[in-house]
Amino acid sequence: MLTYEEARGKILDRVSPTGVERVPLDAAAGRSLAGEVRAPGDLPPWDNSAMDGYAVRSGDCRGEALLPIAGYQTAGGPDAAAVPKGGAVRIMTGSPIPEGCDAVVPFEEAEERDGSVRVPAPVRPRQHIRFRGEDVRAGERIIPEGTALRPPEISLLASFGRTMVPVYRKPRVAILSTGDELVEPGDPPGRGKIVNSNTHSLAAAVVEAGGDPILLGIARDDREDLRAKLSEGLAADVLVTSAGVSAGDRDLVRDVLAELGVENVFWKVLIKPGGPTAFGVAGKVPVFSLPGNPVSGLVTFEVLVRPALRRMTGSPRPVKIPVKATLAEPVKKKTGKTQFLRVMVESGEEGYVARTAGDQNTGILRTLVLADGIAVLPRERTDFAAGEKVDVILLYGMA
Repeated sequence: MLTYEEARGKILDRVSPTGVERVPLDAAAGRSLAGEVRAPGDLPPWDNSAMDGYAVRSGDCRGEALLPIAGYQTAGGPDAAAVPKGGAVRIMTGSPIPEGCDAVVPFEEAEERDGSVRVPAPVRPRQHIRFRGEDVRAGERIIPEGTALRPPEISLLASFGRTMVPVYRKPRVAILSTGDELVEPGDPPGRGKIVNSNTHSLAAAVVEAGGDPILLGIARDDREDLRAKLSEGLAADVLVTSAGVSAGDRDLVRDVLAELGVENVFWKVLIKPGGPTAFGVAGKVPVFSLPGNPVSGLVTFEVLVRPALRRMTGSPRPVKIPVKATLAEPVKKKTGKTQFLRVMVESGEEGYVARTAGDQNTGILRTLVLADGIAVLPRERTDFAAGEKVDVILLYGMA
């Protein structure tokens, strides 16, 4: 049986980016850039004022000076005439620096009266000027390959006039829940029936990881129904199933996947929760078979499926970097398996503090609702003392 690290490594070895598409700039936020971007020009493209004030020659202002105002330079307006020696120009933020000037005096540091401006103190050369190329030089790499495009990157692309952006295509992820006991939300559950929450929670997890979910609904514990729906799912970029991968008489998913030509890479991992997770491939399509328990399914998605989807979206760092957090209380576990402990995370004076979110039984979904992170407890250890630091994978809004 594979360790957590071995299982994740085998998954990442078998997945790759899904392909490239060009999208409008306003649709590129959160997507991973396909290929690096180099600056087509300097930014700023010309020397410009960083303040509303007066453009002057610093040599005319070595002490208190009274300068006649020779013009007015507005942002986007025509260039003011060259400033004569001993003169000044009213200037707005972002406006090009008039010829001959080498400094700007802010309005609040000067006094305008009768067509002249009094500058009471010496002026330093280059003060309050943003110089051409001081932010970015033409030809410089400004956004590396694989960067997740945030508002700052969108701003930079817009500054250079980019309207279309090459990004990695979102993987289409087919999601199938299995079991005769399942009914969809809104249908009367009846005695012995369970509402199918997994399809919807996994779809939300897919969106959060950067994919596009395709909901296949419910497959009954019947080979023909499973075959039809699994075949449909294998037409997507990724197939994720829940339930049907344990060792019961009606756990048929692995058998039917094998009949459909899915190569089994592994079945069962030394983790808790989520031990009976399976992973296979059909050509280039990764297939994840997750436990049917909602908590186990979401935890295994986070630690095994999410990194694969992030790699498929072009991320150069598909695995979340865990943070170190101090345990607020002692924790015990059995040896042999990596345990994922649902924890609430707070910021303390010396960094993050983690305390258990409640009952760790996999039947308690509320504990996962309350959790901000998952503490990764190494498989070879059993006892963790209060005050000890552990690795924590931050979840959702905390990440």
